[in-house]
Amino acid sequence: MHVAQIGTGRVGRPTAYTIMCSLLGDGDKLTVCDTKLGLAAAFAEELRHVTASVGCCVEIDACEHDEDVVEADLILISAGEPRTPGVKMTRRDLAAKNGKIVKAISLATAPHNRGAKYVVISNPVDAMAMLCKKYTKADFVIGTGTNLESLRFRSKVAQALNAPVRQVRGWVGGEHGDAAIPLWSTTKIGATPVEEYAAANGKALPKQEIEAYVKSVSKLILDNIGATEVGPAASFRDITRAIMRNTCEVLPVAAPMKFPGVPEATFVSVPRHLGATIGESIFESLTDAERKGITEAAKAIYETYRLTLEALE
Repeated sequence: MHVAQIGTGRVGRPTAYTIMCSLLGDGDKLTVCDTKLGLAAAFAEELRHVTASVGCCVEIDACEHDEDVVEADLILISAGEPRTPGVKMTRRDLAAKNGKIVKAISLATAPHNRGAKYVVISNPVDAMAMLCKKYTKADFVIGTGTNLESLRFRSKVAQALNAPVRQVRGWVGGEHGDAAIPLWSTTKIGATPVEEYAAANGKALPKQEIEAYVKSVSKLILDNIGATEVGPAASFRDITRAIMRNTCEVLPVAAPMKFPGVPEATFVSVPRHLGATIGESIFESLTDAERKGITEAAKAIYETYRLTLEALE
């Protein structure tokens, strides 16, 4: 398996490191690419040091030009401008700058990586995944969507109910951003619906507090650390694992769906079976309110994509 990580900043580096340590083995290859002079090469040296620690014979390559990524099976794109610590801004505010970057990467890599699967991380990730699909014309393109919000959601539910986090199941859908939709109908502790679990244990279920946390905690981390790092890396590792190992597990990634009132299929997050192919979603099993929320999120994502496309073309 040849995995390429394009963008080795504060998200790309921990993502590549986590994937290499947990998913790659003897005979696999990891290419790291960054346009900043010397960055990818220096990071590749560190990764080689790690292989000596974990005893893993992974081939490590580095490059500074996107077109030098060749014959990859899986390409993760995290290149782009991050949000600025201490500044009030949304992920959508990054669309114009990052749209240019994702377009350039897509056009540069597509001819040299026929059949590659693309996982888009750059923000605003849902609209950027749509751009990647447009310019690569690859069969398999997804955005990392609300999988990270879902990890945050489960951790906060576990904390609020004093429940083992490994027993918490549930997802967030919609947009990776302001239009994220906690899907309470999917949320269980073990096999017990979360409301029943809370009542049986004499606990209040602070839904509004949990929902506010899911949408705001990234800014807390950004303002104090400078970037979200290991949380995203864990999320993207889970997505990569599902693809590489064809687990067909349910993950809320952004994949194209058609909605009434939206001119074209839009990359919006709905829990779906993910493996070597992009499987069916559980959209129809959600409540009317959850489906409505996801539809509204799709409209917002499409508008961001449309405005970005207008600026690019």
